[in-house]
Amino acid sequence: MELSQLPLVLLLISHIHSGHTEETSKAKVSIKPAQHVFRGETVTLRCDIDGEGVISWQYSWYKDGSANAFSKLQEHTFSPVTESDAGKYSCYGAERGGSRSSNISDAVTLTVSERTKAKVSIKPDQHVFRGETVTLRCDIDGEGVTSWQYSWYKDSSGSVFSELQEHTFSPVTESDAGKYSCYGAEIGGSRTSNISDAVTLTVSQRPKAKVSIKPDQHVFRGETVTLRCDIDGGGVTSWQYRWYKDSSLYSKLQEHTFSPVAESVTGKYFCYGAESEGSRTSQHSDEVTLKVSDIPKPTLTVLPQSSLFTGDSVTLRCEVDHLWDGWEFLWSKNSNTESTEAATKSIDSVKVSDGGEYRCRSGRGGYYTHYSEPVTVTIYERPKVKVSIKPAQHVFRGETVTLRCDIDGEGVTSWEYRWYKDGSFYNSSELQKYTFRSVTESDAGKYSCYGAERGGSRRSQHSDAVTLKVSDRAQTVLSVSPQKWLTEGDPVTLICEVYSSSTGWTFSWFSVTASPGNRYHYQLLSDSSRGAGGNYTVSSAALKHTGVYVCRAERGNPAYNTTYSNTQPVWVTGVSPQVSLVISPSRTQHFTFVSLSLSCEDQSNSDRWRVRRYTENEQWEDCSSLLWASQTGSTCTFIFTFTSDTGVYWCQSESGENYHPVNITVHYDVILESPVHPVTEGDTLTLRCLYKFTTPQNLRADFYKDGSLLQNQTTEMIISNVSKSHEGFYYCKHSERGESPKSWISVRASRSDDLNLMIIGVTAGLTVTFLITVFLVLLWRYRNNKGVRSQSPSSVSQQQNSSQTSEQNQSDGGYNTLLSGTGHIYDSVDATIKKDINTDSESGPTDLTYAEIEHKSTKTQMKKKENRGNNTESCDIVYSKLKLEMDQGAGSSDVTYAQVK
Repeated sequence: MELSQLPLVLLLISHIHSGHTEETSKAKVSIKPAQHVFRGETVTLRCDIDGEGVISWQYSWYKDGSANAFSKLQEHTFSPVTESDAGKYSCYGAERGGSRSSNISDAVTLTVSERTKAKVSIKPDQHVFRGETVTLRCDIDGEGVTSWQYSWYKDSSGSVFSELQEHTFSPVTESDAGKYSCYGAEIGGSRTSNISDAVTLTVSQRPKAKVSIKPDQHVFRGETVTLRCDIDGGGVTSWQYRWYKDSSLYSKLQEHTFSPVAESVTGKYFCYGAESEGSRTSQHSDEVTLKVSDIPKPTLTVLPQSSLFTGDSVTLRCEVDHLWDGWEFLWSKNSNTESTEAATKSIDSVKVSDGGEYRCRSGRGGYYTHYSEPVTVTIYERPKVKVSIKPAQHVFRGETVTLRCDIDGEGVTSWEYRWYKDGSFYNSSELQKYTFRSVTESDAGKYSCYGAERGGSRRSQHSDAVTLKVSDRAQTVLSVSPQKWLTEGDPVTLICEVYSSSTGWTFSWFSVTASPGNRYHYQLLSDSSRGAGGNYTVSSAALKHTGVYVCRAERGNPAYNTTYSNTQPVWVTGVSPQVSLVISPSRTQHFTFVSLSLSCEDQSNSDRWRVRRYTENEQWEDCSSLLWASQTGSTCTFIFTFTSDTGVYWCQSESGENYHPVNITVHYDVILESPVHPVTEGDTLTLRCLYKFTTPQNLRADFYKDGSLLQNQTTEMIISNVSKSHEGFYYCKHSERGESPKSWISVRASRSDDLNLMIIGVTAGLTVTFLITVFLVLLWRYRNNKGVRSQSPSSVSQQQNSSQTSEQNQSDGGYNTLLSGTGHIYDSVDATIKKDINTDSESGPTDLTYAEIEHKSTKTQMKKKENRGNNTESCDIVYSKLKLEMDQGAGSSDVTYAQVK
């Protein structure tokens, strides 16, 4: 239903219902603040009904003729109002609790539009010069407001500095520059515009002209030169230019060109500009001097110098006086084709091929200078550097150590040296040598060096780093080769080495003796060599070489000495020593907790000998100092043996001479029975394995030599016709009982027939009567002494080198000494007893007859007289060898021994 019909319908309904005939009231719409509002404002619609008789109305609101009421209130508010709220509004009233209603109001239009935005304009321009007049104007375009009040803001300040539509600065200053904005408020109303965008006013100094000269202010006769006047800023789009030379007007063009330029053009120039269609002018430019010179000649320099090493960097610089931008440089080498490069020619890493004669010249715009004088660049191979350390790279605390830096190369006559340790600069020393007077562990490290040319820039290569190792005090190690157990006549070499160092050492050898309490005494050998070699060789060992030795090394200046080495014993057994160590039971390996007798027996007086011992822990001991042992005369008796009794035993005279060393081993349960003395080539060697806790003690076992199985499951091993190849370490092993210690079996070469012929030749000089007498005496002694001696004399017939019961350590250190002694001629007396292989080991006594015959020589007597009063008496003794070969079983064996004086 249309809105115009609605009041009529309502009126008819009212009259029909009430039956009244009085005039109907009419509603009226009002809008506040106005019918034309801006989006975002608060708008209130009000419906008023003038009439009598109705106390309370219920209102209905309609928009744009709609039949649906959108509100029942007298007032309806839009907050905030939007464009969608715009339209034609009408209302009417109905009596609350009655039947009467008003006529509908006339429609009133509500217009909603976007808020008007102010706009700032600046005249004459946003960019002005200080002193000009500037006007700011605020304009607001929009409907509905006829009169505005304006507000001005600067730089987002909250303070209003003007309320006029236009604000003028006259004259303007730099302090007036800034960002300006404005907005408007309705005079007599509540509406306001949006604030304007900020507009920047820039106030600057009056622009200043600037002169530029191309290609340069300093040019050379014949070049083309252009002067140009530029004015930046000020907001002027068109300028007229004025040129002055030496204060006189010269030209009105922005650019003025001289081609070709002459010396007469030289002078001071400036310019300024005037606005083509205005009154503004720029400031005058600064004066610029144009100088015109004659054609120059470049100077060629080489940095750092013209003599270089490969890998160095070199810079060649072509310089022209007053030469600035725009020039190109042409380089030639050895008069070859020119190349265009910069004024500076650099080679980062020169090669020998980079050497030669260089020249340069400069040019621009087709104009060229003269050539420079030539400069010769010489390239040498960079010298190599080597660090040497003396006396060695591995030194010991306290030594004097010298580092030396050697440079091998040409071209440099004097060097300064730089030292580095572990990659860091070491000290300020510039010397070729650097010395540690007493080196310490803190001086250890990796050292390198290089050389710097004295008074120049060249450097050598950096040397490879050489490691200096500093250890605690040097230790010498002494060993013996081939072994420490020797037979007279065997060669022996003592090897003295400095642990972990082998450079520059000289060696000295000392004999060692021990006083009570094992205090060592060192005596330098009279023939001790201080040579560079560490080997000391005796080609033919003698009994006098038996002893304990040490060595020491030294090197450097001043001399640095090592500590004494480990002790090294050397045991030499003779064919027929003047004293024999008799062992009972006669073997070198013994069980624990058994008795043992060691006796020194000589051919004259046994009481002057005593038994001494040397152990693996370098202890010298008398028999009397040992546990459960006692010394009676020349006999050492053990009541009970212990494993600690293992050691080398020998006979020592009152004067300190050592003879007949024997290595004795005490073991708990299983031992190897082997000869006490070396076996002669051609003889038979018998070995047995004994077990302490069985009777008989023979044990069926496996026999080994140098770790290889020779024979298994046998009670004894027999080797017939022994040769040198049978020498080695022997031991036996039982799967349940265990194994014995190792014994060294040495094999002695048999006496040659030549020696026997020599002895026969000597005795042939005696008279037949003398020989018959010797024979009768020997025969008589043999018959009288038969059966008297058994074990002790038999030892004389055996060779005097002891078999080694413990494995010889070939690396044991020690020194060999040549000791003075008495010269003897020996021949052995061998008793070869042939017996059945299965004969029990406990054979009958072996009888030995000893005869002594004195042969006086006038020469010998005179010699004795000459040596009477000397400590050492010289005597010549000849032993004659008598060999008895007998076939017997378990019976006695008789041996005759003869000594001829």
